[in-house]
Amino acid sequence: MAIGVLYIDDEINNLNSFKAAFRRDFDIFTAISAKEGRKILDSQEIGVIITDQRMPVMTGIEFLESILTIYPDTIRILLTGFSDINAVMDAINRGQVYKYMVKPWQNDELKMYIENALELYNLRKENKDLARKLQIACAELDAIGKSRG
Repeated sequence: MAIGVLYIDDEINNLNSFKAAFRRDFDIFTAISAKEGRKILDSQEIGVIITDQRMPVMTGIEFLESILTIYPDTIRILLTGFSDINAVMDAINRGQVYKYMVKPWQNDELKMYIENALELYNLRKENKDLARKLQIACAELDAIGKSRG
C-alpha cells in the first residue's frame, strides 16, 4: 500500500490544483478543513502532511501541533500566502515543521520536498522497526543467559 500525502487547505481551488499537479506521482488525499484532515489521518497511512496556515477554526500550525503526539513520524510542510516570520517560528517550534513554503508553490520544488519528506518518513519507520527487532533480540538473549545461569 502506498504511503499517502495529505494536503489541507480551506480553498477548494488550491486543493484541486494540488491534486492535479501531483496525483500521478503520489497517493494524494485532500481535506478542506483540519477536522476533515484528521479523519483522513485516522483512516489512512499518511507520510506527509501539507497544510495551509491561514484557515478558519484552526490554523495549520495549531493542527500540526494537535496531532504531534498521535502521529509523531509524519513529516509536516506548512504552506502560506503570507510571509509572516511569527508563523515561521511557530511552525518550527510548535508544529515541528520540516519545510515552510510560501504560496503559490512551484510544482517542481514542492515535488522534490514531498519526495524527500516521504524518504525521511520511510527511514523513521524503518529505524523504529529495527529498534523494535533489536529490543526483542536483546530480550531473547537475556532470557537465554538467565536460563543458563
